[in-house]
Amino acid sequence: MPRMILLLAVALTLIVLIRRAQRQPPHKRRGAYLQIVLGSAVVGVIILTLMGKMHWIGAALTGALVLARQMLPLLIRVLPMLGSLRGQNTNAAGKQSQVSSRILKMTLDHDSGDLSGVVLDGTYRDWLLEELNREQLDELMAFCQREDADSAQLLASYIEQRFPDEAGHTEHNANTGAANATGLTRAEALAVLGLGEEASDEDIVAAHRALIQRLHPDRGGNDYLAAKINEAKDFLID
Repeated sequence: MPRMILLLAVALTLIVLIRRAQRQPPHKRRGAYLQIVLGSAVVGVIILTLMGKMHWIGAALTGALVLARQMLPLLIRVLPMLGSLRGQNTNAAGKQSQVSSRILKMTLDHDSGDLSGVVLDGTYRDWLLEELNREQLDELMAFCQREDADSAQLLASYIEQRFPDEAGHTEHNANTGAANATGLTRAEALAVLGLGEEASDEDIVAAHRALIQRLHPDRGGNDYLAAKINEAKDFLID
């Protein structure tokens, strides 16, 4: 009977953990499933060791698995950092601009002009925009329209690029009135232009010129992002 209770508890725990993992954003699910697998292996080895059905090697294996599970989050954080450092050494030209609102954080790649983003609030919190299908993006747009006009404009910028044939429809959906200008900090303005804290006035002017040439509405770019870039430059250079 105790064994049955233990197995039932383990099974219920696994069900809860799997359902929780399924609710994670797609880019986080793999890590969540991996943690479940490692945890299940650790529990299984512990149970077999306590029942006397596994050699001492099993206990050593348990310790190794526990250590690996504890080190995994650290490795996940460190490896991308190492990759980015290597990228800085081999491709210093790659730059990105970041524009944030209450609901979205949007990134513009300077080389390709591609937009990407992550949701900061709401039903799809922590989801990458590329993980959302058209219906989900419409649902997110409705939420942004209700909660934050800047977020609706940012999302419209992304949708216009991803679904260029529906640009008019998106513009209509996002037209909630002109977004109110929000106060910038120096760090936020530099992030919009893709610059570091050490940037000079010449660097700011050059970055602004390069970005506005790509995004200016007169050249088929995005008027909202162009306005944010102008705002950042005006803030940094009085």
